[in-house]
Amino acid sequence: MPAGRPAKPIEQKRKLGNPGKRAMPKESEITLLEQVDEIPEPPRPLLKYGQDLWNRIWSIGASWVSDKTDLELLIMTCEMVDERWNLRVRVMQDDDPQLRRGLRELEKQIVSNLSLLGFSPSDRARLGVAEVKAKSKLQEMMERAERL
Repeated sequence: MPAGRPAKPIEQKRKLGNPGKRAMPKESEITLLEQVDEIPEPPRPLLKYGQDLWNRIWSIGASWVSDKTDLELLIMTCEMVDERWNLRVRVMQDDDPQLRRGLRELEKQIVSNLSLLGFSPSDRARLGVAEVKAKSKLQEMMERAERL
């Protein structure tokens, strides 16, 4: 992992007025992140929480998550989320310090995996994924008109 501060998301730079005065993509170059119509089936069975994460990742990150190169990391992360929920229940019942440490380590690994998949603003910026921008009312109305 590189030393120093993590990259500041483009959205945050715009909000602050780009204090570093570095070049940023023009507003017209911003691509709105699209949602997929069909979420692929996971290659292995998942429990409720892992399946929920699987669905959210494909709904939000389909424009940059690859079903070829990222699939194993994604399914492992979803399995870790299932494991986390089961381990969390045990920690809440037993209050065992070793289990709690294990839970925190698992959570760190989940966050690391989600970062590798581009699910933090700075990691999306580092991957070159367009910044997240809410659709304007005009864009929403135009899209509705196109569908009619």
